[in-house]
Amino acid sequence: MSGATASGIRFDQVTVAYDGDVVLDRLDLAVEPGEFMALLGPSGSGKTTALRAVAGFVRPSSGRVYLGDRDVTAMPPHRRGIGMVVQQYALFPHMRVRENVAFGLKARKVAKAEITDRVAEALELVGMAAYADRHPRELSGGQQQRVAIARALAIRPGVLLLDEPLSALDAQLRSGMLAELARLHRELPDVSILYVTHDQVEALTLADRIAVMDRARLQDCDTPQELYRRPRTEFTASFVGNANLLPVTVGTHPGSADFAGQPLTVTPGEAVAGAAATLCVRPHLVGLGPGANALTGTLAEIQWRGSTHRLYVDAAGHRVMADVRELREAPAPGDTVTLHFAPGDAVLLPAVTAGGGPAEVPPVLAATSAGGPHA
Repeated sequence: MSGATASGIRFDQVTVAYDGDVVLDRLDLAVEPGEFMALLGPSGSGKTTALRAVAGFVRPSSGRVYLGDRDVTAMPPHRRGIGMVVQQYALFPHMRVRENVAFGLKARKVAKAEITDRVAEALELVGMAAYADRHPRELSGGQQQRVAIARALAIRPGVLLLDEPLSALDAQLRSGMLAELARLHRELPDVSILYVTHDQVEALTLADRIAVMDRARLQDCDTPQELYRRPRTEFTASFVGNANLLPVTVGTHPGSADFAGQPLTVTPGEAVAGAAATLCVRPHLVGLGPGANALTGTLAEIQWRGSTHRLYVDAAGHRVMADVRELREAPAPGDTVTLHFAPGDAVLLPAVTAGGGPAEVPPVLAATSAGGPHA
């Protein structure tokens, strides 16, 4: 879609507070032109507030918001040239599809002939050209969402904001729309997309990078692959995919650690010998049977999941998950079983602070979060 406005988003120490209650705390983050960035986090983490600050619906208490090289912190929403899709789509029920898509263009006083062309282009892009004369009530939830996206794209924005756009869809429609959004990203290489979600599958499937939010702060930011394989914090490890998080003590030799008296070998990190740390290993990287880094315990529960079995094993007072290929002869709860994992599949993370909260975000995050989609 040609003619898009300037792309790229930058948060410069953006803080938002209501009556002294900080809901977004000193956010530093750059979304590069053409990048698909997901803001991932639980309810109340600050992700929607960040998106609304870009849209202009929230005024920062401090800090600046930039679109391209423009400081838009004080600019009203209608002058920012942003396309936005919210959870409930907000289509006008009395208007036909083509009229809904044309609404933003008419508000901008675009010439009538150009409106016709742009509406047709946007509907074609989302696969809804055949439904132009229908009313929203005559469409499925997924079709309504496509119309909402077409309306946002018709103004040719440099930035597209998506706020939990799949939350109202059932599982089958959501799967189909994930594929459609991925296709749109490929076909709109100049449009920066900021996508708010609490669903890790959506973020892992769609995003070039994921910014993980918790308690109003940016906790981590990297590619989906790096966040999954090498998380920097316990929160990231537990929120981006399932993870086993085991308390260990760092050994004196590089790559050594101790779990409840059991010596383990892991990838060497920056942790200091003798320090408390958390060992992170993903369930699908834990095997059943003897091997390196063997952990023996009692099978507490086993779940059949089609192609895999999920095992829950109590080892030294801690629950360990293992996803193994479907077992022809599965162990039974109460059986003693041995699990193992390769040294290169385990990551050592800083232990949580004494107050129970997450450790401070590593300084390297500031540099990482400012990178582009291939950083």
